[in-house]
Amino acid sequence: MIDLKKIQEARSRIKPVVENNPLSFAPRLSNEVGTQIYLKKENLQVIGAFKIRGAFNKIASMSKEDRKNGVIASSAGNHAQGVAYSASYFSIPAVIVMPEATPLLKVLATKKYGAEVILAGDNYDEAYAYALKLAQEKKLHFIHPFADDEVMAGQGSIALEMIEEEPDVNIVFVPIGGGGLIGGIASAYKSLKPEVKIIGVTAKGAPAMRDSFKNKSIQKVDSVRTIADGIAVRDVNEKNYRYICEGVDDIVEVDDEEIASAVLYLLENQKLVVEGAGASGVAAVLHKKIELRPTDKVAIILSGGNIDVTMLNLIIEKGLIKSDRKMKFKVILVDKPGSLQKLTDILTQVGVNIVQIDYDRVSTSLDYGDASVTMALETKGRDHKEEIRLKLLEYGYKFNEIF
Repeated sequence: MIDLKKIQEARSRIKPVVENNPLSFAPRLSNEVGTQIYLKKENLQVIGAFKIRGAFNKIASMSKEDRKNGVIASSAGNHAQGVAYSASYFSIPAVIVMPEATPLLKVLATKKYGAEVILAGDNYDEAYAYALKLAQEKKLHFIHPFADDEVMAGQGSIALEMIEEEPDVNIVFVPIGGGGLIGGIASAYKSLKPEVKIIGVTAKGAPAMRDSFKNKSIQKVDSVRTIADGIAVRDVNEKNYRYICEGVDDIVEVDDEEIASAVLYLLENQKLVVEGAGASGVAAVLHKKIELRPTDKVAIILSGGNIDVTMLNLIIEKGLIKSDRKMKFKVILVDKPGSLQKLTDILTQVGVNIVQIDYDRVSTSLDYGDASVTMALETKGRDHKEEIRLKLLEYGYKFNEIF
């Protein structure tokens, strides 16, 4: 694992750029799961993620000679911004290679810090291979997003802060992509408080690290697919795998539905915008991936908040439907004056607020004289939805709900 002295040195080195965001008690989440929950809000760092720590520490520890040609990195987004920001701080050029599907928010944010952005590959691993090739061609110093001791030491500084702020924490949930964050945090905790359980959280659609941990040997997967792009890493790095085996107590997985519900939960109940990767620890706790006792004191790392606005909107819309606060349905009406008004009058009887109507009379699938009406309604829970269904059936409407 990473030497404690290296992590302590990193903490001193990164002080100029790291926001002091102490562990915050989360009363609603604590009540929800029946134990004490604290959140480490790395989504509030200057780049919106913890990656500023490792990237800055790496560049700050380099010699002027190593820095002079500039640096290059591959990233799905947050490491990109960390390297770009740090390179700008030291006034050196930076090239960032990002997967082609990287959310626009992260691309624009990286460019904002003055870096040259190149989109290449379908996933992180393909972008990584291209960046290594470019580093050799242009003689740039490659900054690895996770398989680098200085980078991991920077991430491990989070643990030093947490131990000072809440020394009684006994379980820590950490998202796992490549393993740099959990490698640094586990190294610090196992050096200072080895009794603390470190629980990694992976996305179900990116299972390689969890599978490797469980099988006690590196496992390969062909592809990754998850809304948590910050932890969508396909291949397992041998060094990080070794550190995880040495310092991590267990790894659990969460699926995209669970991640999305955690993103929405944090937005509504904690007033925090957190990306999929950052919400994975909360997803693990909300969906009871490990058994927690009332006496436990649990810390969760919210690793980042750089979620694409389009994805956030999708999560909100689907979340409202699943939590019975929105209802969509399609119904066929006779295309004549008053038909639509009659339907809306019926809905008024059950206190519905109509937020969207789509009226289609020209679709070739319709009989002549018919119109297809799609409606979106604001609803007040499961009972209210059932009341709406019964009222429509009472008046003879045949409808199909849209989920």
